Amino acid sequence: MRVAVTGTPGTGKTTATELLAQDPDFDLDVVHLNDVIKSEGFDEGTDEDRGSVIADLDAVAEWLDGRDDVLFESHLAHNFDADRVVVLRAHPDTVVERLRERGDSDAKAYENAESEALDVVLSEAVENHGLESVYEIDTTDRSPEDVAGEISAVVADDREPSAGDVTYIDWL
Repeated sequence: MRVAVTGTPGTGKTTATELLAQDPDFDLDVVHLNDVIKSEGFDEGTDEDRGSVIADLDAVAEWLDGRDDVLFESHLAHNFDADRVVVLRAHPDTVVERLRERGDSDAKAYENAESEALDVVLSEAVENHGLESVYEIDTTDRSPEDVAGEISAVVADDREPSAGDVTYIDWL
């Protein structure tokens, strides 16, 4: 089983998956791809305009190849082979608030909020994996523990695929 947890920055991926990593009953290895990209040097430089690392997606895919019984998370996770893809969503105002709290600039926070309102990650996940493999979870007013529980339900096949149930287009 390979599960990708993805979403716009600020939707709660790392927080929820950290809880799963600490759960002794959770059977999958939890991998934070952004940490792998940094530790393995899987980057192609820095996007100076955004102040972010440009990931070498081919190198990450090769590193993931052959790894099974794994849950991997990143805003890029939907770009890699997975049996199931969990897309975490959050209201754009919540994305802005969370990103500001962690020190991102207003420009970066609002760029990500706009991406969230436009369903960018969700649409890419559906395009790459199909509707039958994508599970959308709104994290806006939910605790990290609740979100981790929803991800566990996806892993356990106790939740039906869903995509397109959450919309923030009116935010624009």
